Amino acid sequence: MHKSKRVHPFSAWAPRLRRTCAALGVALLACLPMAHAEVVELLHWWSSEGETRAVQSLVPQMARQGLELKMPPVPGGAQALDRVLRDRIASRSAPDAVQMKATDLAAWGAQGALASLDTVAKQEGWDYKIPRQIAAQVQYKGSYVAVPVNVHRVNSLYINRSLLQQVQGRAPQTWGQFFHLAERLQKAGITPLAHGNQPWQNLTLFETVALGAGGADFYLKALVQQDPSVIAGPVMQQVMQTFIALKPLTGHTGAADRQEWNVASERVIKGKAAMQIMGDWAKGEFIAAQRVPDKDFLCVPTPGGLSSYIYVVDSLAMFRKGGSPQATAGQSALARTVMGMEFQAKFNQAKGSIPITPGVDMSGFDSCSQESSAFFLAARLAKTLVPSIAHRMALPGPQHKALEALVDRLWNDPSFTPAQAQLSWTAEAKIAGAAEKR
Repeated sequence: MHKSKRVHPFSAWAPRLRRTCAALGVALLACLPMAHAEVVELLHWWSSEGETRAVQSLVPQMARQGLELKMPPVPGGAQALDRVLRDRIASRSAPDAVQMKATDLAAWGAQGALASLDTVAKQEGWDYKIPRQIAAQVQYKGSYVAVPVNVHRVNSLYINRSLLQQVQGRAPQTWGQFFHLAERLQKAGITPLAHGNQPWQNLTLFETVALGAGGADFYLKALVQQDPSVIAGPVMQQVMQTFIALKPLTGHTGAADRQEWNVASERVIKGKAAMQIMGDWAKGEFIAAQRVPDKDFLCVPTPGGLSSYIYVVDSLAMFRKGGSPQATAGQSALARTVMGMEFQAKFNQAKGSIPITPGVDMSGFDSCSQESSAFFLAARLAKTLVPSIAHRMALPGPQHKALEALVDRLWNDPSFTPAQAQLSWTAEAKIAGAAEKR
């Protein structure tokens, strides 16, 4: 007896489904029923409440494309993640994507570890969407190897409005006004400045002082180009003196008195301190605590930084899988999703940052983000947009670590004077400059 060939039920309507998907412009992967969704792994250090809420917005968007996003956070920041990543690379189990800063991208690119996203970039028009200065920092030798997630403003000052009103103060626009306000706060028994005193936080504070005291041109020459003559000059002496004058305003007792940045944010949120200088990711903590901009807290540029903008960009670097130099389908889907309007809006509203892509409707963003976006555009036009040193947007690893250690010592060691710091930094800059010329 002849047995008819059994037809799988899917095969009867698969061609029609393919035509429907193509007509709708939807990726076939998102239309087909999948017994086991492809897993895309993203390593990151976003672990605070506001950060977690932001990055979780990726999950449902990837799921709609039939992809499962695995996102194990690595507490401890970039250095902790770097240790985990190196172990993974050594065991030949590289993740698909890793949160990374510009200078680390260059280092991994030099090792041939990163996958090219040029196909996606060309299809999506990244050359037109991403500001040129930032596009260069997510490329290696002219090829896109990472997707930028957002733009953060580092030189941001958060003020508890209730405490400010208590002393009848105003948001300071200069460092002189800042110290005058701090004196009034201290007389009222209020700690003026919440600060975590971790090395990277100290360098963050230092670069905002440098920008405010010296301006964008000085910042670029001294911190980015590491010009020995500028480092040794009188403006840098003023920067260092202003920097160490901030320490008595925090109540710190020494190097052992360290805490995470979001703990310092919580102190301002709860009225235990009046102000915090931190990148605008801190705003995500205020929002998560249901604090309203302009009503409960103020977010303004740091003193002297009104017309300049220290930026830091979170990027997701794509690591090669199976030896291929090209990004996989899952990595490409992740890159497209990150650059999409929906993710850019949801992530940045929760994170406190602003979208990297133009055209995102800013009406749903709070006043802090709307102002930051306007300042970002103005700084681009005025050429006062500068990369963060503290957040690995400019200096190579060894130079970054050396400067971070020097600034941390300047903050915590009373015997280490600004004059000594200038001499030490100048010598290191000359050595680094000579090595580059060789």
